[in-house]
Amino acid sequence: MPPKRTLTLRDVSEASGVSEMTVSRVLRNRGDVSVDTREKVQAAAKRLGYVPNKIAGALASQRVNLVAVIIPSLSNMVFPEVLTGISDVLDDTPLQPVVGVTNYRPEKEESVLYEMLSWRPSGVIIAGLEHTEASKAMMRNAGIPIVEIMDVDGEPIDAMVGISHRRAGRKMAQAIIKQGYKRIGFMGTKMPLDHRARKRFEGFTEALAKEGLEVADQEFYSGGSALRKGREMTEAMLKRTPDLDFLYYSNDMIGAGGLLYCLDQGIKVPQTIGLAGFNGVELLEGLPRMLASMGSERNEIGRLAAQIIARRAAGAEASPDDSIELSPKLQFGDTLKRRNS
Repeated sequence: MPPKRTLTLRDVSEASGVSEMTVSRVLRNRGDVSVDTREKVQAAAKRLGYVPNKIAGALASQRVNLVAVIIPSLSNMVFPEVLTGISDVLDDTPLQPVVGVTNYRPEKEESVLYEMLSWRPSGVIIAGLEHTEASKAMMRNAGIPIVEIMDVDGEPIDAMVGISHRRAGRKMAQAIIKQGYKRIGFMGTKMPLDHRARKRFEGFTEALAKEGLEVADQEFYSGGSALRKGREMTEAMLKRTPDLDFLYYSNDMIGAGGLLYCLDQGIKVPQTIGLAGFNGVELLEGLPRMLASMGSERNEIGRLAAQIIARRAAGAEASPDDSIELSPKLQFGDTLKRRNS
């Protein structure tokens, strides 16, 4: 849990063996300070997770009514739905969300977090459980409620709200196997940066292995239009491995691209090949076939995270109930259940 006391210049001074005045000059980038001293102070501050306070004068000891919301992307329609849930709850409080975007880059997340914490927000809502050591130190020592969202496969710094992506992957694999599919291809984002997609893939392959199956072909992408990538990857994979009978996509948008490709080519779905994605994106309900998927409870995650922040900002104590796992529901749609030709 975050400590009651916020770190001060004195903590950095003691950790670096440099006077508080010199520490202040280094962190404000003022005055003539040697390179060695500057590096020593910066290293100590980073190790401790110290973030300077940019609120001056009478407000210096107070918090502002801002909630830092740090997400990896705005182009991925998952996160706007999370923001809607957060906003719906905070609209009834004095708190105002302020959004920072990291583009799935840990070093960018670190800089966004540093900047936002310097304004002394009332809380932080941040996507994922994986962060750099410097980011973790800043959050542990911020002295405010921290809610990590979208994932529960790991240990939170303070509170968390999300789903188990490993369990979601296993559940999808079990449904695919139950319908009799055996030759399965996987398409998704490059996973070193997308930890939640990686965990779903791990759960998916674990469930397949228990039944003596493995992914027969796989392909990964980064950047660009997800619909177009889905079409391109599906075409390439089916030409490379034509005997596949199921394609599992790490998100609905590339899955939708794959579905459109199959329909264009006259491939019978789900009789010849089954398809499934992830996220349960409502926008895709207008497709000729409803893509099988699994909802990621995006709006509810945002609402519950904001409720934790609002309650704690109003003076409530931290509670074990602040760690919440939601259960995503499998949506069979039109592309998973086998049907008679």
